[in-house]
Amino acid sequence: MNEIVPHVGTLLREWRTTRRLSQLDLALEAGISARHLSYVETGKARPSRDMISLLADVLEMPLRERNALLTAAGFAARYRETTLSTPEMAPVRQAVDYILAHQDPYPALVMNRYWDLLAVNSSFTRLFSKFMPGPSRHANVLRQVFDPAEIRGAIVNWEEMAEDLIRHLHNQVAAAPSDRKSRALLDEILAYPGVPEGWRRRQPGQATLPLLTCIFKRDDLELRFFSTFTTFGTPWDVTVDELRIECMFPADQKTAELCRTITD
Repeated sequence: MNEIVPHVGTLLREWRTTRRLSQLDLALEAGISARHLSYVETGKARPSRDMISLLADVLEMPLRERNALLTAAGFAARYRETTLSTPEMAPVRQAVDYILAHQDPYPALVMNRYWDLLAVNSSFTRLFSKFMPGPSRHANVLRQVFDPAEIRGAIVNWEEMAEDLIRHLHNQVAAAPSDRKSRALLDEILAYPGVPEGWRRRQPGQATLPLLTCIFKRDDLELRFFSTFTTFGTPWDVTVDELRIECMFPADQKTAELCRTITD
């Protein structure tokens, strides 16, 4: 079955709505007429490749969505998607390895757009093996957090942490309406047991938390972390654009000391 490609005007309207911009707001920021933008959204006018790039810049669209917009308008995709294992991606791998190594003795992990685990540092492996009931069945952060058979049982403030992750995933789906994989991931995560009914609906006015401390506990061992995320600036490759490096830092002195002891 051939995949139905959304109309370029539909995608633009969905992105504009997600960014909470009126047609006039977007037109003014892009330096075009509101009438012409209206014609593009309704299909009465076909945007040029340059106009698509201009509107994508104003809407701050990720590279994958920019490619989708170009394809919907009948143009070839502009940004390639290269696997990390290729020789040309060696500088990216070196940068990632450098960040992971220098995060020791605290945990760090690398994810893609779909929260799949791509790499972890040695501290992550050694520390979180203390909380896992056994080898993980999932190579995906969301599945590990929401599956009751995984690390979920060791997260003291699971509801707070899980609700924040769901909020991020809802926003990701809303920001990329044509991304069926993100939508399928959200549906899968919401189907896990114990997920509150209210989490199934996105709350557009509800902002994500500025800082969240995650508390992990099993038996007498308790560790508290907050996280920072690193991304690559001005990427020209979809893979690089979607890399997320999460560095976890101790939220108290006791956690810092235990991390050093466990990873020595």
